[in-house]
Amino acid sequence: MATRKRVAVVGVGTMGAQAMWRLAARGAEVVGFERFAPGHDRSAAGGETRVFRSAQFEDVRYVPLIKHADTLWRELQHETGRELRRLTGCLLMGPAEHHQMRTALDSITEHGLDHEVLDAVELARRFPQYRIADGDVAVLDRNAGFIRPELTVLSAANRAEQLGARIHRYTTVRKIVPVGRGVEIHTDAGTEHVDTVVVTVGPWVNDLLPDLDWKVEIKRLVNAWFVCDTDGWFDAAPAFIRTGPTHCYGLPSHDRISIKLGLSQALHRPVDDPNALDRVVQPQELEIFREQVRRYLPNLHPDPIRLSVFMEGYTASSRPLVGPLPDSDSVILLAGFSGHGFKLAPAFGDIAADLALDGGTRHPIDFLSTVGRGAA
Repeated sequence: MATRKRVAVVGVGTMGAQAMWRLAARGAEVVGFERFAPGHDRSAAGGETRVFRSAQFEDVRYVPLIKHADTLWRELQHETGRELRRLTGCLLMGPAEHHQMRTALDSITEHGLDHEVLDAVELARRFPQYRIADGDVAVLDRNAGFIRPELTVLSAANRAEQLGARIHRYTTVRKIVPVGRGVEIHTDAGTEHVDTVVVTVGPWVNDLLPDLDWKVEIKRLVNAWFVCDTDGWFDAAPAFIRTGPTHCYGLPSHDRISIKLGLSQALHRPVDDPNALDRVVQPQELEIFREQVRRYLPNLHPDPIRLSVFMEGYTASSRPLVGPLPDSDSVILLAGFSGHGFKLAPAFGDIAADLALDGGTRHPIDFLSTVGRGAA
């Protein structure tokens, strides 16, 4: 009888919880290490909602991965009995000639995605909550909506434990050391030996792997919640993303009181130390939010009722680092998802399981900044 492979997952957050679920589902002996506890809001998984969309602004080659993620979202919901995702549609809006809008339309055409293209008149009739400028186009991505991030991370981690995985909560990994046959995981409580480790520590990647050849810049992002003037705002209100000179996104809240807004990575401040994140939002940081509300979101009160601060890791190419480290096939890294990883998290969890257990994957990741080949 073959011996089960022993795999550690360091960082049980957005990617780590999914990797643990997929590894445990395939019969691996899985042990997780998390400096806080699954579902915390100290990194990138907070804010109550994240956008799920099928059409892709970034690269049409993400679509096969999003289709795999779509299948796994349904599977995880079925296994946990929780509504982790709701498909309400997502409006993609921006100048018709903007490269991101062209990429989104190309991804729709190439992969036959369910959608509608709306002009300003039709948008005003169907979705009066939103406004577009002259020369803009609006695309309704029907297989889209929102994800509940904290609940998702917690549910995936709990499901992994139900399948036999173990999680060391409030346990910080200090060092990962490849040895002759496997990897040593060093914590304040001692050392564990595993066959393979999947590193999914998000903004702490530079702390844990200081000699990494590829730069992952950690950035601070702000979310703001704005009250609607009328409950009618929420009638058939999809999630939305605006691209163009200023990129922003928004999601209606579950309680039908407010709209959560977020901004482009270009407006995020760098974070020198993820253990000392500045969570205080200064008044001047809110002006760009107010501008977006004034121009594109009628019937929202211009001052937010709530603010939250999070962190994300970005690469120069905006493509994640995925794969084994060059000097050790036993250390699998997933990092730098550059603000668009959450919707893909189940697929990347599955890919991490492939790489840890099989040494390769059938899924198309060659276009990414794959660690073993060098960053694109």
